[in-house]
Amino acid sequence: MPYKEKEIEKKYYSIGEVANIFKVAPSLIRYWEGEFDVIKPKKDKKGNRRFTKDDIEKIRFIYQLVKVKGYTLQGAQEVIKKNQEKIFDKATMVDRLHQIRRFLIEIRDSMHVDSTDR
Repeated sequence: MPYKEKEIEKKYYSIGEVANIFKVAPSLIRYWEGEFDVIKPKKDKKGNRRFTKDDIEKIRFIYQLVKVKGYTLQGAQEVIKKNQEKIFDKATMVDRLHQIRRFLIEIRDSMHVDSTDR
């Protein structure tokens, strides 16, 4: 069976990495952090922000509301406030489904049978 290197998942992302994901300036992420209570990145000893996948999913939802759907910041805040529990439970579920998918692909790949072996 060929060796397949496992994909290493990061636990924390810098503000620059998060900004690159959304193709925005890091200052916008910092601004949204001040405007939206749901964005709460951890900070290291130097004060650098460290975002988790959960933080990124929350930013993704805000990005969709503000940049894609055209909500004002106040409008986006109201949507989040009304549906916060439901919205972010969904984001957590989607992340979990992605993890399960990767796991199933690993199993499939490890059980790969050459068509001549059948």
